Amino acid sequence: MSNSTQPRPDAREDAAADAGTGASPRRRWILALALLGAVAAFSYLAFGDIGENLIYYWSPTELREAADRAAGANVRLGGLVEAGSVVYHADGLTIDFQVTDGKSTVPVRTTAVPPAMFREGIGVVLEGSLSPTGVFETERLMVKHDNEYKAPDEVDDRTIEDLVKTMQFERTDT
Repeated sequence: MSNSTQPRPDAREDAAADAGTGASPRRRWILALALLGAVAAFSYLAFGDIGENLIYYWSPTELREAADRAAGANVRLGGLVEAGSVVYHADGLTIDFQVTDGKSTVPVRTTAVPPAMFREGIGVVLEGSLSPTGVFETERLMVKHDNEYKAPDEVDDRTIEDLVKTMQFERTDT
């Protein structure tokens, strides 16, 4: 007579096979925790430092309002280059211009090599500091532009002289 209360040696394997996973509950918990840890690590890498990677710039109005906090601190200033304000110095290295947001204007002095698209009326972002005299001094000048190319509507009406004018600077030595 066999004792039916005694478990068979392979009963554990049968129970695991019946569960359909082939894994013990302990092994499933370890797998779930490892998966949860991987998701947490990925989430931290993807989203954890997002606030530090966002680049914020101040408008001329905000810079004027916070002049005491901004003086001497490294900040970014963004706005439009005011028409008629660009002055190239005789040394060939320094450029003075005004940046505006339509409400306030900040004088800027830069020794950065201007991007080819730099001109009056274009959006710029500058990285530098506000001097005690109220001039924003920068060595980094970036032009804001639309990434979408738009072909001219009437190419035939443009002359070579018109195209050459777009490539020339007007210099005012001071």
